[in-house]
Amino acid sequence: MKIGILGAGISGLSVGRLLSDQFEIEILERQPIHGGIARTKEVDGVAYHPVGGHCFNSKNQEVLDFVFNNVLSKDKWHNITRNAVIKYQNEEISYPIEFAVKEIHHFDEQFALDIVRDFLNADDDGVYPNLEDWFRKKFGNTLSEKYFLPYNEKIWNRPPREMSHAWVEGKLPIPNKKSFFNSLIGKEADKMPHSSFFYPDTNNQNTFIDALAEGLNITYNFDIKDVKFDSETKKWTVNGDKVYDIIISTLPLNVLPKIIDNAKPEILAAADKLRYNKVTTMLWKTQGTDRTWTYVPEKDNFFHRYIHIGNFYAPSKNYSITEVVGHKTQEEMIENGKKDSFLIEPVAYNVSEHAYVVFDENYDSCTSTIKDYLEELTNIYTLGRFGEWQYYNMDICIEKSIALASKIKSSVKKAL
Repeated sequence: MKIGILGAGISGLSVGRLLSDQFEIEILERQPIHGGIARTKEVDGVAYHPVGGHCFNSKNQEVLDFVFNNVLSKDKWHNITRNAVIKYQNEEISYPIEFAVKEIHHFDEQFALDIVRDFLNADDDGVYPNLEDWFRKKFGNTLSEKYFLPYNEKIWNRPPREMSHAWVEGKLPIPNKKSFFNSLIGKEADKMPHSSFFYPDTNNQNTFIDALAEGLNITYNFDIKDVKFDSETKKWTVNGDKVYDIIISTLPLNVLPKIIDNAKPEILAAADKLRYNKVTTMLWKTQGTDRTWTYVPEKDNFFHRYIHIGNFYAPSKNYSITEVVGHKTQEEMIENGKKDSFLIEPVAYNVSEHAYVVFDENYDSCTSTIKDYLEELTNIYTLGRFGEWQYYNMDICIEKSIALASKIKSSVKKAL
């Protein structure tokens, strides 16, 4: 049995590796190299992450075992403690902000008092019409208006009241009143998801990505034009000549329906309504810091975060990445960087294509319409951040790949 995998990002490589012990696998990749948005570029001898800063950790032991036992052994990684801050009123506040009230009290007593009052009085009834409402009910009005709403408008490029809260699970620490109160009296606060993470000892994420791709049958520079199912042979063809029993697509969910032969008009219309954001990043030489991330909610700086990529390395180096949602020119990035003396010299620049899917008012209905349609088809599966149109980190992409590989193996076994 032959399986065609569309896309050689983390998801495509992972599921390919997991299925290659039982099936003939071919991965079709549009680019001349594998890795997708997680792949780095070497610039000035350092690994530049053009689309965010990708690192690895997981709460799922099966994912950890797969990576450390089958891809890149644990002794080839180093562990980094997350050290993230929020830049607010020219102060650095520990992340997450709701556990940093004592720090805020040192420079703005009224702000700290308002946070405590509103948080403890927030009425969380479990009904969230939109993302703004979710923040207000979880954190109260003060934190929402001063931090969460302006920051999320920057990272999603639209008002939170026009978005769903569906992406937040596993991405944000969500305290209850008890854990918030414990932080006020000095008890240890809840740990962030990925409060520590792993990075390869080579100081380049490509070491892991290349190990993941090792031994896989990958066809590069392959532009997928059309995908067609033959009801007589029960097989799929790609571009008219590559034939597979099963297709796994990691292509963006807004793209896949447009290349499937005879997709219904309502499916194409749903695909057209799906929204995503590009990101613009710039690699800088810096003065140096011990931080791993800095989040910037204030509007006078259009960067929404600094990824201090140099601190992913061992030993560390004075390099950071600035990121903004949307397309900014190189000149705009440099000019905005002049606002912060921490940034010394721009080194590299990139504008992505798909970077983050948008959870807007069309998200639920359109993704459901497309996925229901694909479920009706025979032996075609979607996988990954863009294939499933989700906000997945690397570890969740691997977790979903493990689940899909298990599902395919089980269904094939039953059919025999």
